[in-house]
Amino acid sequence: MHALTTVADVLGIPARKQETASPFALMTRIEEGLSIDALDRVSALLAPGDSRFRFDIVPRATLARRKAGGVLSADEGTRVARLARVWSLALDVWETPEAARGFLFRPHAMLEDARPVDVVIRSEIGAELVLGILGRLKYGTAA
Repeated sequence: MHALTTVADVLGIPARKQETASPFALMTRIEEGLSIDALDRVSALLAPGDSRFRFDIVPRATLARRKAGGVLSADEGTRVARLARVWSLALDVWETPEAARGFLFRPHAMLEDARPVDVVIRSEIGAELVLGILGRLKYGTAA
């Protein structure tokens, strides 16, 4: 449950809201549409000096259309939540935001020299690969 709370925190969902009381409630919240603020929050945490990073997550034209309604689609929200989940574990493993960013934005041999952040954005399978590497780092096995 701690990991769930951490992901909700990264997404900017207040802890007191009933929506984060269970994994299914958080899934429903994401499927119904995360706010654009969640995208901005995750972008600022992962790439604070890069105003264009958010367009790697949601293309510029799509984001412009989403601003009218203020919410992301289920697929876009899932992508943002995936990044929040990976960020939470990277921060836990590396202990500082700078070190976590260093890992996420540097090519990794176990990902065929792709940057972990790009692999996470690309697909859920990519996120699982990155989470696996972070888990091995956290628990002291080869990564």
